[in-house]
Amino acid sequence: MSTDGGLHVGILVFDDAEELDVVGPFEVLAAWEQHSAIKPHVSTFSRDGDGVRLAKGMRLVPSRSADDVGPLHVLVYPGGWGTRAMLADRTHLEWLRLVRAQTPILASVCTGALVLAAAGLLSGRPATTHRDHYDDLAALDPSVVVDTEARFVDDGDVVTAAGVSAGIDMALHLVARLESVDVARAVRRAIQYDPAPPV
Repeated sequence: MSTDGGLHVGILVFDDAEELDVVGPFEVLAAWEQHSAIKPHVSTFSRDGDGVRLAKGMRLVPSRSADDVGPLHVLVYPGGWGTRAMLADRTHLEWLRLVRAQTPILASVCTGALVLAAAGLLSGRPATTHRDHYDDLAALDPSVVVDTEARFVDDGDVVTAAGVSAGIDMALHLVARLESVDVARAVRRAIQYDPAPPV
């Protein structure tokens, strides 16, 4: 929970995170703020609070640093090429384990699941990731039950989404779960998200 008593969602951002992994869930969750009776708060944060350059060149200035983001109800961990560096960063993995211990829901998009696995947070759980990285996820932790069919997998306190646009579906699911299906539908209408693609 955030320090002001409301439901607080934090989206971690870092260099070479995939753009839609970040802004897809952010758009859904920010729209939720506008349609919600419980008035959740969503913010972005980076390790040091500095701006980041995402995978395709978008630059983003986060709201906070990891030190001042405060307690979270939901942590969203995006994927992208930047996760490769995180996999080998023992300090970051330890930070993630500490945050996990005090965060009720941990959610990942795309290859963000690989970092969760490297931190030991997916052991024995069903999970998914980008279709090109199922084998990587299994190699990092063979005990993970890799779901190759689902757009997202909700395992209670850990929710993982498949690649890129699946983060939007996962975020809408979180809105439905944390507030209501009706509110999630209102958010989907507000952002004009149509999950039936034209091609």
